Amino acid sequence: MDYVIDFYHKYVFEHGEMYLRITISAILGLVIGWNRSSNHKPAGLKTYTYVSVSSSLITIISIYSSVMLKEPDSGTMMDPMRLAAQIVSGLGFLGAGLIMKEGLRVKGLTSAAMVFFAGGVGIGIGAGFYGIVIFSVFITFLFAKISKWLEEREYFEKKEVVREQKVKRIQG
Repeated sequence: MDYVIDFYHKYVFEHGEMYLRITISAILGLVIGWNRSSNHKPAGLKTYTYVSVSSSLITIISIYSSVMLKEPDSGTMMDPMRLAAQIVSGLGFLGAGLIMKEGLRVKGLTSAAMVFFAGGVGIGIGAGFYGIVIFSVFITFLFAKISKWLEEREYFEKKEVVREQKVKRIQG
C-alpha cells in the first residue's frame, strides 16, 4: 500500500499540472469535435479530442524532457519546442486527408483547418498557455457562428435575387 501512496505522491501529486493540462486539452478538443459533429462533418468528437490531447502530450513530454535530460554544466541546450514543431507536419498530413475535390467544389477545408486548430490548442495547453488557448477557442467559435450567420444570410439573399429574376422572366 505504501508503494501506491508513494507512486501517487511522486507522479500525480507533484506533477498535477501535467494532468490538468491533458484534461483541459481533452475538454477543449471535445468541444471542437462536438461543434463539427453537430454540423454532420466527417471528423468529430473523437478525432478532435485525440488531436488535441496528443498534441498536448507531445508538447508536455518535449518541454519536461528537455529539462530532465539536460546535463548540468555541460553547455548542452535542448529546444523544447522542436518536437512540438513536428506536430505541425503531422497535422498537415491529417488535414490533407480530410480535403476532397468533387468537380469544381472542394470539401473538407474547414475540417482540415479545425484539425490544425485542435493541434494548436493541444500544443498551447501542453505548454501551459491556458488563458490564451481558452480565449482562442471561445473567440474562434464566436466568429465561426457569426460567419455562418453571414454566409446563410448572403445565401438566402442570393437565392431571393435568383427567384425574382425567374419570376420576371416568366412574367416578362
